[in-house]
Amino acid sequence: MTPDAGAPETAREVWDVVVVGAGPAGASAAHAAAVAGRRVLLLEKAELPRYKTCGGGIIGPSRDALPPGFVLPFKDRISAVTFSLNGKLTRTRRSRHMLFGLVNRPEFDAGLVAAAEKAGAQVRTGCAVARVEQHGPDVPDRRTVAVHLADGEIVLARSVVGADGSASRIGAHVGVKTVQVDLGLEAEIPVPPTVAEDWKGRVLIDWGPLPGSYGWVFPKGDTLTVGVISARGDGAATKQYLEDFVARLGLAGFEPEISSGHLTRCRADDSPLSRGRVLVAGDAAGLLEPWTREGISFALRSGRLAGEWAVRIAESQDAVDARRQALNYAFAVKAGLGVEMAVGRRMLAVFESRPGLLHAAITGFRPAWRAFARITRGSTSLGEMVRTSPLAGKALHALDRRQQEQRDRAEKPEQREE
Repeated sequence: MTPDAGAPETAREVWDVVVVGAGPAGASAAHAAAVAGRRVLLLEKAELPRYKTCGGGIIGPSRDALPPGFVLPFKDRISAVTFSLNGKLTRTRRSRHMLFGLVNRPEFDAGLVAAAEKAGAQVRTGCAVARVEQHGPDVPDRRTVAVHLADGEIVLARSVVGADGSASRIGAHVGVKTVQVDLGLEAEIPVPPTVAEDWKGRVLIDWGPLPGSYGWVFPKGDTLTVGVISARGDGAATKQYLEDFVARLGLAGFEPEISSGHLTRCRADDSPLSRGRVLVAGDAAGLLEPWTREGISFALRSGRLAGEWAVRIAESQDAVDARRQALNYAFAVKAGLGVEMAVGRRMLAVFESRPGLLHAAITGFRPAWRAFARITRGSTSLGEMVRTSPLAGKALHALDRRQQEQRDRAEKPEQREE
């Protein structure tokens, strides 16, 4: 355990890497840094396992970013998807192979933390972080970051990774900027065996009535995870969408075991990913796919990168080298996840204005369904598909042009009035 903050500086323990937040991003960062042989402390404000509002879908990129030997605690394996357009034009597409798996987040997250511990990281739960400090009386030297806990204790580190969620205190220190905030509402609904059997191996995705919204049903044994997401700003309409969605599914008579809500935040293109010796990853950095708001794979991948570069920052002897390593981390994130996010923003813009077009494509155009299946399995990504597939690239560019024309036409009356 870290000695009390009042101990003499010569006796105070300095960790190589301190990770704040024990979700997928934080656990992945701690694992990566511990595997490198560094002294790692993982701090989590809650007691584990803890509930997290999340569908729990594990797509191919998530699976590929897991620690070696990690056994996924699947509650179901999905090979069929039912699509609907606000409850209409329902169609089910099936695959001969598994598309993705479903997990309960408390179990999944606890497994990732256990993997980090096995790699050598120390874990402390019930530790809320109030702030971090890189200059001042509590910082012994320029190579050290002071992590202030809510109970007054100060933990010292050579580098820090902030993975403390979308309302991140570490993100605030870094100066993370977001351009898209969405509200997700979810209910965990226990159902009888006959209902559970009907959903086994199949999920539902409903393109919703609000711009950019959609709903989902994810089966997990004797429980259905039912949720909706839309842009923040009209919580009443989002809540109504969930109520109507549940009623339409015939599930209104079942009492939810858990009802919860969560805000997701997407970073701006120029949002920083570091400040000094502090990095941010996952939700704390605003890293998720803007269209589907899928965040687990972004958390796992960015967390692993953050852990690897935090080790290099911990080894840096001066501010110039630490800055260089932090910039390398940002480059690695932007070159991979950033490209996927850029395509996702374009897809969201199309979806907001033409949900019926996307629904028709994915349910009636075989190449679009195959693309969906390949992305969920992890054999490609949105960014790679647009870059390598002439058809996908042309289709997206055509939709971009159509949207721009619509925006230009909408602006012309205003220009005439001026």
